[in-house]
Amino acid sequence: MKYGDYGLKDKCGIVGVHSKDSSKDVSSFIYYGLHALQHRGQESAGIATFNTYEKDVNGNHKGMNCHCGMGLLIDAFKGDIINELNGEIGIGHVRYSTTGQSKYENSQPFVTNSDDFSIAVAHNGDIINSGRLRRELMAEGVEFISDTDSEILCYLIKKELIKNSDMIEALENISHIIKGAYSFVILINNELFAIRDPAGMKPLAIAEKEDIFMIASETVAFDVIGAKFIRDLEPGEIIHFADNKINSHKIEIADTTKNSHCMFEYVYFARPDSIIDGKNVYQVRLNIGKALYEEFPVDADVIMPVPDSSIPAAIGYSRASGIPYGEGLIKNRYVGRTFIMPTQEERELAVKLKINPLVSELEGKKIVIIDDSIVRGTTSKSLIQLLRTAGAKEVHLMIGCPPVIAPCYYGVAMATKDELIAANNSVEDVKEELGVDSLGYISLDSLVNAIGFPFSELCLGCVTEDYPTEIPSDLEVESYYKF
Repeated sequence: MKYGDYGLKDKCGIVGVHSKDSSKDVSSFIYYGLHALQHRGQESAGIATFNTYEKDVNGNHKGMNCHCGMGLLIDAFKGDIINELNGEIGIGHVRYSTTGQSKYENSQPFVTNSDDFSIAVAHNGDIINSGRLRRELMAEGVEFISDTDSEILCYLIKKELIKNSDMIEALENISHIIKGAYSFVILINNELFAIRDPAGMKPLAIAEKEDIFMIASETVAFDVIGAKFIRDLEPGEIIHFADNKINSHKIEIADTTKNSHCMFEYVYFARPDSIIDGKNVYQVRLNIGKALYEEFPVDADVIMPVPDSSIPAAIGYSRASGIPYGEGLIKNRYVGRTFIMPTQEERELAVKLKINPLVSELEGKKIVIIDDSIVRGTTSKSLIQLLRTAGAKEVHLMIGCPPVIAPCYYGVAMATKDELIAANNSVEDVKEELGVDSLGYISLDSLVNAIGFPFSELCLGCVTEDYPTEIPSDLEVESYYKF
């Protein structure tokens, strides 16, 4: 992954668990599922459960319980907290910020109550018309505690349910209001629902283990608890777990919306041991490495990744070229997230804190270094300087996605267009700026072939500026990039 705040950040991982046995506690399944999704968010974590089988000191059913905290899952759930969240149904969330600042008030799940029900919502993605929706809800008297688009979903659901208690109809109505990319899980008292956006931009899948159903952003969440993958949600599908069955409904606008799966899930975000929409992420990244060699063969001594997301692509390049795979950059896995530093010297120090060159493997050698992407170029430049200082004779940089020339508006915080190095410079200019002997970006055709979907079924907006939805003209004015 990238280092500091100069790389890409995806907005969140979500989990939902429904027990077929009304007396079975699911909190530990949610907790371990979130652990498997920790790579999708490290700013905050939260779990909400609903308990109808235990009573409090007053003899009332415990009902909805929720706990959120800042930092990693182990920071947010210290001590015995998880044991206080007993329930037969629940949802969980790990967060990175794309809309909304990194603060406790923005942690999820969001919970709201009425006289008849409690709602908890956990969301992955971005609602690009959230600014207008927030203003409309505020005019109706809604008081927000956060500055995220996810809380907006919570109040939209509440508003619809007050008018009509049919949750499927409520979600159908909301799907006509919200624009953007989203997968979210919802607790309504002791019922669990999930929905995926009509373009299928954000992943969501279902699994089963003995007497539970589980839903999560990636299949690795199922592997950790031994649940058996059933299938991915279809784009525009609503799932309702009830009567120990998976009940499905397709929202109306899905029939007229083309699939637009996010290509960065395969290039960078998802864990390599995940399978997303039928595509093995590890194999896709091997394909990317092979394609990079076919397009940019280099006479080198060793092929090396920028750890960790680029490891499979580096292996793919090595296998295709016959050049040995090696490690030259060692990642410090015990350093927390570093925030944007005010000076260049401090920014370089932050990179060195997270990654260190292995001089014995670099000195005097011609190196091909594989990375998944270049965004601003700041981190890439610092890493190249580390390799040069360590004595690398030649440094050839190969990138597993085409030049990023435009922002993403669907839950990937990368940069404004003015900050994107490839949007404002030619490949030759970027090569000179980074100080590499050669620079190769995988072609768009090769990337599409490596993933295995037709061109028309991928969201490639950040590399083509051809977005699958209309982008509001005032989006960035609505403080899209708050950190």
